[in-house]
Amino acid sequence: MPDPARQTTADRTRALPKVLLHEHLDGSLRVATLLELLHARGLDAPAGDPDALESWFADRAHAGSLVEYLRGFALTVAAMASLPAMERVAFEAAEDARADGTVLAEFRIAPLLFEPFGIAPEAAVEALLAGLARSALPSGLILCAMRHEPADRSERVAALAARYLGRGVVAFDLAGAEAGHPPSDHARAIGLAREAGVGLTLHAGEADAGDRVLEAARLGASRIGHGVRVVDLLRTARRDAVLDELRERGVHLEVCPTSNVHTGAAASVAAHPIVPLWRAGVNLSYHTDNRLMSQVTHGSEAKALLDEAGLTEADLLRMGELALSASFLGETAKAPARAAFAAWPAA
Repeated sequence: MPDPARQTTADRTRALPKVLLHEHLDGSLRVATLLELLHARGLDAPAGDPDALESWFADRAHAGSLVEYLRGFALTVAAMASLPAMERVAFEAAEDARADGTVLAEFRIAPLLFEPFGIAPEAAVEALLAGLARSALPSGLILCAMRHEPADRSERVAALAARYLGRGVVAFDLAGAEAGHPPSDHARAIGLAREAGVGLTLHAGEADAGDRVLEAARLGASRIGHGVRVVDLLRTARRDAVLDELRERGVHLEVCPTSNVHTGAAASVAAHPIVPLWRAGVNLSYHTDNRLMSQVTHGSEAKALLDEAGLTEADLLRMGELALSASFLGETAKAPARAAFAAWPAA
């Protein structure tokens, strides 16, 4: 391991052991790969070279709206809509995370998005799992249902997650535009996944009220994607009751600071709710959400939290350990990650 005294902050945060629980594969393509895949499918790109395409995604990211932020996914899903492309994207995402100090990861995607392109969800899942398996990074796949779609489609995703449980799939998720689409709309799908032993991590409290986090937890989610609007509840007389419920239910928040700024869930990294939530004792960790859409890495997220939010390296390491405990992967996969965290202070 490099000498800490000779490392820059960026070098050290890149090398810092991390556990990645919240990254969308269709939001994390390499720019060059995206251009290549678009050209291979005869699709037009918004810009013709990597730098210009990065700028296009940056413009979407800084619109301050979750709906606008999500626009880029139509482009990436179309580019990925072949089995070799899915395998490649999954492999590259795992390798990029590994190069960034990630020691264990869970990636997610909505497999039914590829049905309009003639790709069966089972085939999509198998291609993505094949790509992840090519990487040396211990990882799992989370299957997302889109919350704005009919409940029967989310039930299909839950059944698919149950079918591939133990074969690389580790959890079921609800993703997509949150406002107006509460978790309870998909209670049957969530129940099907829970009864099958599938892990549950539901997006909530990003673009809707903090009470949606409690709603998702009461439906059985042990992890919440984002969850930052819980901070609003901590400013009320309900503070202690909310904290007690989160603790008793063992809820872990997968917080994505830069993405939250881009979607309008936070004003800045410096003013991000992660700090008051952490100080209040909420079980949480930090993640990328979408490397491409937000132009981030796990290392750059760590650096931003150190430089702008006032957190310490000890805070980030503890968050990583909490993420490791919250991971749906088994102990065999977790053991090397635990060793990486144990070895870090010795450096």
